Amino acid sequence: MAHIVLMGNLRQYTGGEAEFDLDARTVRQLFTMLSDRHPTLTPHLAEGLAVAIDGQIYQDAWLEAIEPESEVHLLPQIAGG
Repeated sequence: MAHIVLMGNLRQYTGGEAEFDLDARTVRQLFTMLSDRHPTLTPHLAEGLAVAIDGQIYQDAWLEAIEPESEVHLLPQIAGG
């Protein structure tokens, strides 16, 4: 299972839980699993987050693959400039 880490203020929507081990194969599936476990997190997942999979940062990466041994960090969307 992939190891998932919530960064920043996201843990306030999960009752303080910031790390999960989930069997998600894509970012879309990961977001669905997190929404099912923590419905108060759902609007924040929908508004867009940056996702780092094994150190590579993606934005709007719904279909990016997640390997079983991956470490995935969810962080606030990164603004361009």
